Amino acid sequence: MNVKTMAQYAAEGKEPEILFWVGCAGSFDDRAQKVTRAFTEILNAAGIEFAILGNEEQCTGDPARRAGNEFLFQMTALQNIETLNMYKVQKIVTACPHCFNTLKNEYPALGGNYDLVHHTQLLQELIDGGRIKLTEGGTFKGKRITYHDSCYLGRINGVYEAPRATLEALDGQLVEMKRSKQNGLCCGAGGAQMWKEDEPGDKRINIERSEEALATGASIIAVNCPFCLTMMSDGVKAKEKQEEVMVLDLSELVVQNLAR
Repeated sequence: MNVKTMAQYAAEGKEPEILFWVGCAGSFDDRAQKVTRAFTEILNAAGIEFAILGNEEQCTGDPARRAGNEFLFQMTALQNIETLNMYKVQKIVTACPHCFNTLKNEYPALGGNYDLVHHTQLLQELIDGGRIKLTEGGTFKGKRITYHDSCYLGRINGVYEAPRATLEALDGQLVEMKRSKQNGLCCGAGGAQMWKEDEPGDKRINIERSEEALATGASIIAVNCPFCLTMMSDGVKAKEKQEEVMVLDLSELVVQNLAR
């Protein structure tokens, strides 16, 4: 794939339009890697000059801070800020709401001030600005799609409309779950819950949320976060609906409808 690193741009004496922060899931998780590839394909189709940090990118430190290890968070964050500031990075896009929230709201206190965009916001910008064209009556025309608001993009950062506007551009039929937007329910992985064992209870959160999604009768569950992607996929499998219902990131939906 045609992806250059910040180091390569610096060697050429150039600066890219935007830095794509891939994140741990987007780099190492097999399923999330597909989202990274899809989003990269869209950036290339839009003619955007972008770069990644490659091996210089570390975890933002979000899971460490959520789990209570403030020392590890600050150590990781300061290393990242040093790297970002060395390259004079100004604008960052990421497909992970956890990375988005941490870089946007928590790095400034440590000296890292950047213009953050979530990939769903950039997708809407590219569609509205005509930088990418979608095929008329594409793959998802008329299909029922439900959208899961991730906590870190939705309630914490108030981004509700950009993902929905992107879905509307696909000509699908958006059906909301009974709990959506400000009242959305977590997939069960936020706040470092992804990394710990279940606590005692009657039902896993992702099962509860997947049931709400399936109750809409949608054939596609659209998500914007690698954690949500894992949890909702697991929930759909647990209900044995994986043959009928697809769980896809918004960039995967868009890339299938790109006019090439």
